[in-house]
Amino acid sequence: MNDEVSAAELPWAHGAPPLKGLLKSRPEDFRVDEILGYEADGEGEHVLLHVEKKGLTTDGLARELGRFAGVPSVGIGYAGLKDRHAVTTQRISLQLAGKPDPDWSAFPHPDVKILEAVRHRRKMKRGALRGNRFTLVLRDVEGDKAAAERVLAWMTEQGVPNYFGEQRFGREGGNVAKARAMFAGKRVDRDTRGFLLSAARSQIFNAVLARRVEQGNWASGLEGEIWSLAGSRSWFGPEDPDETLRQRLAGGDIHPSGPLWGQGDSPAAGQAGALEREAAAAYEDLARGLADARMDHDRRALRLIPSGLGWQWLDPATLQLQFELPAGAYATTVVRELLAS
Repeated sequence: MNDEVSAAELPWAHGAPPLKGLLKSRPEDFRVDEILGYEADGEGEHVLLHVEKKGLTTDGLARELGRFAGVPSVGIGYAGLKDRHAVTTQRISLQLAGKPDPDWSAFPHPDVKILEAVRHRRKMKRGALRGNRFTLVLRDVEGDKAAAERVLAWMTEQGVPNYFGEQRFGREGGNVAKARAMFAGKRVDRDTRGFLLSAARSQIFNAVLARRVEQGNWASGLEGEIWSLAGSRSWFGPEDPDETLRQRLAGGDIHPSGPLWGQGDSPAAGQAGALEREAAAAYEDLARGLADARMDHDRRALRLIPSGLGWQWLDPATLQLQFELPAGAYATTVVRELLAS
């Protein structure tokens, strides 16, 4: 068993952040707009709502929408969870099954806006989105602004370590300890089990990525590397870095990858495989628990390149950032390279 390293303690790619300041000092400073990647069908027994919310979890919003429309939880779908302490937009589907559309303008929550309601043939599935667009405002900013702009420019070209954010590990990072208790025999419900399995996988992945950040090879590849294809969940290898792969790496077409632990051994070979097995051995109980749970081994890119990264100083102490990230990536992993709270 290994002592957990919190997400805040993970190594940085560029040294200590050049700025100090506040993120999420108010909900409006953290805006997330879901990028779905497809349009509603315009017909069908489901309604696809485009919703803006503030101060409410996605689960809480879904329950309130279900009560308002008379739709049980089994008939409600959404692609992903959005932060409570933010202004967020996302799509939520409700299966009306022959019912007329309610008057959505009468939905009573003061911090929820129904932006659009369009009929759709299918229930939304978890993960069925292209990504998210972020507009973040950092306040009370102090530090080396010239160094910050250099880091931002570097992020645009080279990206940041694709750590799982603190949200994945629950309140005060407690999900890993709960996963250990579950692996030791404690019974949990199905939804909780999924969260705890994800936390255990994320812990091992972050440990592998942290070692590679410390060694300086997280963005360049190692002997025996498994390569992740940008914009998809596909991967290939093991293949050693060569000139062709380096060119694809420089163009952002591929990334080095790390393990989402499961049954069997890591497919990585050589230096990459040895590093992954060594890191996983430090969390042997988590790795064994994931294998016993029959989780399939999968991969996640080690590198995250924010798309369309832009920034502007709204005043000498206020910095606004805008960028897009693929599904499953965390805005906080981008900001942590720049800002120490």
